Amino acid sequence: MTPIRVALVEDHALTRMGLRATLEQYDTIAVVGDAKDGRTGLQMLQRTQPDVALIDIGLPDLDGIELTRQFQLKQAEIDAPPVKIIILTMHDEEDAVLAAFGAGADSYCMKDVQVEQLVEAIQATAAGQAWIDPAIANIILRNMRQSYGSMDNPPAGISITASEPEYQTIIDTFPLTHRELEILELIVAGGSNAKIANALDVTVGTIKTHVRHILSKLCADDRTQAAVRALRSGLVC
Repeated sequence: MTPIRVALVEDHALTRMGLRATLEQYDTIAVVGDAKDGRTGLQMLQRTQPDVALIDIGLPDLDGIELTRQFQLKQAEIDAPPVKIIILTMHDEEDAVLAAFGAGADSYCMKDVQVEQLVEAIQATAAGQAWIDPAIANIILRNMRQSYGSMDNPPAGISITASEPEYQTIIDTFPLTHRELEILELIVAGGSNAKIANALDVTVGTIKTHVRHILSKLCADDRTQAAVRALRSGLVC
């Protein structure tokens, strides 16, 4: 299996070195470059053309959002293969989250994430899936409700549709149980497996089993996709 080529842009030296050392322990990941600021990072990303770039939002000269925007524009100008972007930050404010995705980021990960989750985020993002930290998932879904909530006056250029017919058929054929719907509502609200388990007074293992069943029934690749289909199909309001 070819390793995922990863590049890092992080201004804090200890954090940058720690991330690099940690990721280099995984055979499935190859760190191809790192940079301490946005302008150097932009040049490094153009030179290395990684599969996935981890970019800190709080860079001193060119912040991570502007770096992402400029890099994506330059990629389009030269018709280069897409580079997936993960914003890695301590910020979970709504403006920062939405600005990052608006600039062309693919995934958003908090810096206090567990190493296993970061590796999972890198793998999922490299595979073309958006990985959204549970801590900020509710911001994305709330914004989606606001953007898509008015069927009479949708924003210009956005096509508003309910769930695709084939997915609605699957939902009708394999309906979710009462418990699965309960868990799905908590997923849409941004709850992690641990928080959902605590709220329902069950084990995390039990929640993981239910989540697998939910993803299977909704033909979803991940929790975010399941949440989107739940909202579009009316399973969750």
